[in-house]
Amino acid sequence: MLYALIALDKPGALPIRQENRAAHLAYIDATGCVAQAGPFLNDAGEMVGSLIILDLPDMAAAEAWAAGDPYGKAGLFDSVTIRPWKRVIG
Repeated sequence: MLYALIALDKPGALPIRQENRAAHLAYIDATGCVAQAGPFLNDAGEMVGSLIILDLPDMAAAEAWAAGDPYGKAGLFDSVTIRPWKRVIG
């Protein structure tokens, strides 16, 4: 099943994102369950959040994935929402 993880960064947290980006990308690669992903941008083009589409069997697995994400462990996010998602186009 697909899950959309929507995470918004804490204000002024760009340095935390930059410091943990390599570990976050390595985690995505190692876990093998990310169908699509990318950052949200502000008007200046700076990364301020994440949209990650996870392909996992259930909500518990999606929550466990989020808990293991280096971005989350570093305290980057102000909020994280995980919702079941159905691909219709693409």
